[in-house]
Amino acid sequence: MGMHELLQKDPEMWDLFCRKEEYHSSLRDKNNRFPYYASNYRHIFEPKASEYLMNNGYQVEYPEGKPFAVCLTHDIDGIYTSNASKRSDAIKKLIHGKFSESFQSIKHLRSKKIPLVNFEEIMNLEERYNAQSSFYFLALDKNDQDYRYSYDIKDLENEMCSIKDRGWEVGLHIGRRGSSDLNELKNEKKRLEKVMNNSITGCRNHYLTFVVPASWEMLHAAGLRYDCSFGYADCAGFRNGMCHPYRPVNLNTGKIIDIIEIPLVIMDASLFDTYMRLDSDRAWEITRGLIDAVAACHGVITLLWHNTSLIGEQTKFYEKILKYCAEKEAWMTSGEHISNWWKQNVEI
Repeated sequence: MGMHELLQKDPEMWDLFCRKEEYHSSLRDKNNRFPYYASNYRHIFEPKASEYLMNNGYQVEYPEGKPFAVCLTHDIDGIYTSNASKRSDAIKKLIHGKFSESFQSIKHLRSKKIPLVNFEEIMNLEERYNAQSSFYFLALDKNDQDYRYSYDIKDLENEMCSIKDRGWEVGLHIGRRGSSDLNELKNEKKRLEKVMNNSITGCRNHYLTFVVPASWEMLHAAGLRYDCSFGYADCAGFRNGMCHPYRPVNLNTGKIIDIIEIPLVIMDASLFDTYMRLDSDRAWEITRGLIDAVAACHGVITLLWHNTSLIGEQTKFYEKILKYCAEKEAWMTSGEHISNWWKQNVEI
């Protein structure tokens, strides 16, 4: 019996899986997101729907008999930073006694790009743990006055081709307009594909902007094959109780949407300064618990670490995750690899 048939046997699980409450709520935050604090479902750290599937005979296999998978992703929101922000960063590190890191920040005052164009360093780190990842790039048009326009992807052609040549993935980071305007979404996809001279299959919405089920329908209409947007910004965890990739269902039509969702579980900004504001010890406790919960379900845990976060202490935290998952013999790879595997080996 397939995933959808199993979940439909339990109305409560089916409603959770489909996020029925989001169909009936008009509550949105300033970025047009349904936030965790508005949800009636409070078991955010427990993949209840996936646990139900596993307890009812749902089976998943991964390459080389790996027990679970880790989908590693990076949103490239920016590659430049202002001298003002660099000075502020240097001062903060100096105040906290981080003299060596402060000195490095001061050195970077003369550089426009370093250390944000750190894709090679990220890949080198992941490679040490036999891992690969996805890099999602914005493909905005500087003439459309999008206030989040921060770089021209044509300037990154060499870097993106290097990522692809090494076997990592280049995907689309959909802009604010593209997340609600199908024509703009198609244009962004075309811009990135033109630079890459290759089709783009995967994506994530900027700011995790997502409306159920309209966003899935639009991504499918744009010709994308998988998405990694579906998670909360304001809290880590399992938005619809799932830690397995799946094809979503539109409750308005009763039809399955032809796109694979690899749900987002942990974003760096969720754990630290922006939302949950955890210290490193508590952040690791939650992260480890989520990894263990996914491993128990033979699921997939999706991580989002921005390139701007993979500097200093955040890099150490990210490496701690890689090390822990490697010790648990996880398959750590890109969204593209996971979605292709799922389509070919699980959805049968």
